[in-house]
Amino acid sequence: MARDDARRAVPADEARTAAFFDLDNTIIRGASAFHLAVGLRRRGFFGTRDLLVFAFHQARYLMYGEDVETIDQVRARALSIVAGKSVAEIAAIGEEVWDEVLSLRIFAGTQALLNRHLEAGHQVWIITASPVEIGELIGRRLGVTGALGTVAEHRDGFYTGRLVGDLLHGRAKESAVATLAHEEGLDLSRCYAYGDSTNDVPILSSVGHPVAINPDARLRRHAREVGWPVREFRGRRRTAARRSMLTASWAGGAWVLGLVVRAARRQLRG
Repeated sequence: MARDDARRAVPADEARTAAFFDLDNTIIRGASAFHLAVGLRRRGFFGTRDLLVFAFHQARYLMYGEDVETIDQVRARALSIVAGKSVAEIAAIGEEVWDEVLSLRIFAGTQALLNRHLEAGHQVWIITASPVEIGELIGRRLGVTGALGTVAEHRDGFYTGRLVGDLLHGRAKESAVATLAHEEGLDLSRCYAYGDSTNDVPILSSVGHPVAINPDARLRRHAREVGWPVREFRGRRRTAARRSMLTASWAGGAWVLGLVVRAARRQLRG
């Protein structure tokens, strides 16, 4: 069946339905921007000290979830790093990082949910505070309808180090989804949203079918209070998931510490 024919075959109610997926720790284990930062570091875009800062925030995020202050700090540092860099070059590195790392960090349970929505004829959107380029890249690889994310300004093919609009986070996600629903003719009462953080409560509250995936402690409590379903894809038991997060955090910290030590040794030998 041709693609246009398949679209026409989707019932009208299903065509007005969408599923909105947060990215970090909902689709991807950990922070996707951190893995891009590692790829950029390996290619000489910035120094070991910068990566150490990103690794610290990655470990804290895995252990405690996200918070606005941390996100603002990481955003500001990331924007300063890419200022003056080529959009095409960053995009090419992003493709390599997907092949090397991100494709291996997809939660199988989330991907199964995503695929079921696509099979039902629903639109599927990634809604993320991460750079929109990361959301679009992962969206293309997963075959979703599209992605909305934080937009870094660029002129003549080079990043300026400034944002276009606000960080797509919290209430900004809710607003973006409302605008998208109006443009696409979606019925939010029929739509689904998936998120892992208490900062996703606004977007989860705006749809008829909210689901907490791999929730942080605050979202887990909120979901229990309001009766939202919770899906845990980090392990069979929450304790096992917690242990795996701590292991990943310590391993990441040890890896970055090793980079620092090796760099220091090279400088001393020099």
